[in-house]
Amino acid sequence: MKFYNSIGPNPRLVRMFMLEKGLELPMHEIDIMAGENRQEPYLSVNPWGEMPSLELDDGQVVAETTAICEYLEEEKPEPALIGSNAAERAATRMWLRRVELHITGPMTDAFRSGAGQAMFKERRHLIPQAVDDWAAIAQAGVAKLDAAIAGRDFLAGDRLTLADIFAYCLLDFGGGVGQPFDRSNANVAAWFERVGSRPSAEKSLHPVAAAGGMRA
Repeated sequence: MKFYNSIGPNPRLVRMFMLEKGLELPMHEIDIMAGENRQEPYLSVNPWGEMPSLELDDGQVVAETTAICEYLEEEKPEPALIGSNAAERAATRMWLRRVELHITGPMTDAFRSGAGQAMFKERRHLIPQAVDDWAAIAQAGVAKLDAAIAGRDFLAGDRLTLADIFAYCLLDFGGGVGQPFDRSNANVAAWFERVGSRPSAEKSLHPVAAAGGMRA
């Protein structure tokens, strides 16, 4: 297998997932700052030009972070980071969806159309006039999450899951690009520090990003 890697929160969350799994894969670097992901030959790997992608031994390509992590969990079930039974897997997927819909999705839209506009203006349809609304939606989602996880160590309960890794990496990135979450949400803040204290959190940072002070 070969992992198409780059800076950014999405490749980082897969790297953090792999670290928690004890997996190592050959990596092929893509320079997204230069737009290499929106050009050939990468577009032949992933026609959407998104990062990251996982090329399997037979040449098939799996893209999208959760799909990649689902595949890796199927290949290496232990430790279970999605779930070891139907109920655990359903809980992880539920929290992934909640976080993406209500927090990280609007947060990243606010970044791309705001502080990230120079990079993304030729790559995505941006809506600058919606930046404040997207940021407000994300903050409301954090507040709702804060109430929901009271008394828990992790989003799905007492076990670290892909949902925690996904949410942590995106929120950590957001804090460095003008989209920090409100730390007065004490439960989320404590959870964030708890996940961030894991060795995989720092080890998953891309060297180029780390050198530039980015959390990706």
